[in-house]
Amino acid sequence: MNLLKRFGFFSIGLIAGIVILMFFLGGKRASCDYSPTARTLKNIRNKERLYSEEAYRFFESNNIDTLSVNSMLEDGNVNFGKSQTDKEPCNIYFVSGEIKSNKLELQIENCEEIATIQRVEFLRD
Repeated sequence: MNLLKRFGFFSIGLIAGIVILMFFLGGKRASCDYSPTARTLKNIRNKERLYSEEAYRFFESNNIDTLSVNSMLEDGNVNFGKSQTDKEPCNIYFVSGEIKSNKLELQIENCEEIATIQRVEFLRD
């Protein structure tokens, strides 16, 4: 079998495979979160989120909308060196990111079904 026929058969199989994948995965919200930061942030985003009184006062006094935390949980960075990932019953994570051109750090208590924003502070450069 010459090279041109092999390439033709390969192309037919490749196109058929892509069509099948598009059919099965077309309407699904599949994601590939492999890094530890991406998995942790996704885990926190998918839970009910509560705000401590201290965190709520911080947002209120600095005129920051609590809904902007969603964007921080999309693009933020988890500081695993500072986080307590083996604490029982809930892990504590420190997530840094930017809201309204301010660099902030969130302290989040990540329990089984609820993630609580415990503390928020400005980060210095």
